[in-house]
Amino acid sequence: MKPTQQLHDLGQSLWLDNITRGMLKDGTLQRYIREFAVTGLTSNPTIFDKAIKDADFYDAAIRQRTAEGKSGEELFFELAIEDLTRAADLFRPVHDSTGGVDGWVSLEVSPLLAHNTADTIAAAANLHRTAQRPNLFIKIPGTPEGVPAIEESIFKGLPVNVTLLFSREQYLAAAEAYMRGIERRIAAGLDPMVGSVASVFVSRWDVAVKDKVPPQLRNRLGIAIAKRTYKAYRELLSSPRWRQFEVVGARSQRLLWASTGTKDPDVSDTLYIESLAAPDTINTIPDKTLRAFADHGELGEVLPDDGGDGEDVLAEFSRAGVDVTALAAQLQREGAESFDKSWTDLMDCIGSKSTMLEKLGQTQGRQS
Repeated sequence: MKPTQQLHDLGQSLWLDNITRGMLKDGTLQRYIREFAVTGLTSNPTIFDKAIKDADFYDAAIRQRTAEGKSGEELFFELAIEDLTRAADLFRPVHDSTGGVDGWVSLEVSPLLAHNTADTIAAAANLHRTAQRPNLFIKIPGTPEGVPAIEESIFKGLPVNVTLLFSREQYLAAAEAYMRGIERRIAAGLDPMVGSVASVFVSRWDVAVKDKVPPQLRNRLGIAIAKRTYKAYRELLSSPRWRQFEVVGARSQRLLWASTGTKDPDVSDTLYIESLAAPDTINTIPDKTLRAFADHGELGEVLPDDGGDGEDVLAEFSRAGVDVTALAAQLQREGAESFDKSWTDLMDCIGSKSTMLEKLGQTQGRQS
């Protein structure tokens, strides 16, 4: 049995951290579903920027929409929704068979809205309405301004993937927003079953402290933070407050491990997959890491509900001068800035492609 199937059987969903029109057309995504037990996927501006820039799969669609007078965000979201609705349809059987627990795809609102609550709420509703797929998450960042947008979107019945979470405290703020949204739905007599996941980024912790801690502490901080967060997650699911939600049919907001590709070439390429095995969670995996884990990964110890040695390891980092509270805020801020840059690059890429394809079409028209 492949390690990917072992993780699936443990109760952890494996989602692909990628999407391209090429993998939809050539059957790669279908193969991942069939061979590697992949049951969902996520997307972000960086992924789409690379997909559009590095191949010509989008050229015909860009040319057509440019001729229709579309550009920028409008053009991009039409391309993204085309891809993600196709992917959502591939995962729909899993979504239906698991009662909506699994089989999701994710589309992010513009990162430029990360600090604008009202516009995030409006954009999330518009994207979900346009896509018309029950298994499409809208990604909303767990920034201070994003938290009330999460609550309001959940109250309105929109499935939300909370992104850009880096710590237990940031996760709990997102979970609280989710629960407030559900409580408001219950009070209003609405269906409390609204899907949501909370995405905690892992490897960026280790990148941030790589040159600031002793060698024996390298590549251990992200996993320790994950263990601390997992303990909080298990405690939340067993709390009387959450039990009341379950009684009336609400679904838990599952914890999702993001940024799980190994960045350090000196350690195992499957480090974060093997270290974060846990039931009732999700791991989003880049293609390269997915293939590596399927090939030579090993399923070892499962994350303990009490966080295991997470707090002991974090105490070591504290003694080494790492302030995890300050670093969590910094990582979230830098993550938002990075997504902003990727968004700008993506808009530039679409703009330059549109111009190039338009000129090419004019040239071909004159030649004919």
